[in-house]
Amino acid sequence: MALISMQDVSFTYAYSEAPALSNVSLTLEEGLLYGVIGVNASGKTTLCSLMRGLIPLFHPGTLTGKVEIRGRNLLEWDPAELSRAIGCVFENPFTQISGIKDTVFEEIAFGLENIGVPRDEMIERVLEVVERLGLEALIKKNPNELSGGQRQKVAFAAIVAMDADFIVIDEPTSQLDPEASDAVFEIIGDLRKRGKSIVLVEHKIDLMAQHADRIIVMKDGRVIGEGPTAEIVTSALMDEADVPRPEVTELALALQGAGKAFPSLPITRAEAFAALSSRLGR
Repeated sequence: MALISMQDVSFTYAYSEAPALSNVSLTLEEGLLYGVIGVNASGKTTLCSLMRGLIPLFHPGTLTGKVEIRGRNLLEWDPAELSRAIGCVFENPFTQISGIKDTVFEEIAFGLENIGVPRDEMIERVLEVVERLGLEALIKKNPNELSGGQRQKVAFAAIVAMDADFIVIDEPTSQLDPEASDAVFEIIGDLRKRGKSIVLVEHKIDLMAQHADRIIVMKDGRVIGEGPTAEIVTSALMDEADVPRPEVTELALALQGAGKAFPSLPITRAEAFAALSSRLGR
């Protein structure tokens, strides 16, 4: 059974004339990390909102086509049940903090509290997540006084504590510096190793190439391509979508144009280093 199936799906927001999604057909499998790429206003966030049920349950508009989550029509899901089945991390960490809790510990526990997890289990799960993500120094701090990077880590911790099998993550590093971005991707990498199904929207293509199993390419509300990461980021689809390739891939292409091609195009620094070491006989 597919994680998500979309057949000829289009969506137009209320009070908007142009569709945000047009004739989208996709099948997503369990246990993979899908990266979603495209320029601004290409439909990435709308696609994610549809996957997590915010469309059409929260954002009104006209939805056509068929959307199924784990074999069940989206419109048949109870919103509360869907919120427990799908974890969501939003782009802006300042909007994901509840604003009503006095400590990071209470903030991480907030979702568990809402779904009625017993107190002892809740404490155990929060402490386990705090240790796993290295948040011990923040546990007693007020979440409303944290930096953007710290807030994003706390937002991830709250979702990890909920232990959803499917997580939708919308541009989690857009407001973060490189160090905080690397920390967030360490969390994403850990979730992937634990077998979670992940849909990730991200502009940092070098990090996406390192972590994603498959890439979905969007342009003007349409999905113009989907496939294995290495196949997509080295293809002409990147030019069509006006999305840059990873830096090491661009360098390899330049070397290829100069008659010094690698045996295969690298998409990560590790692959590029291995190729250079092989060429230099190290």
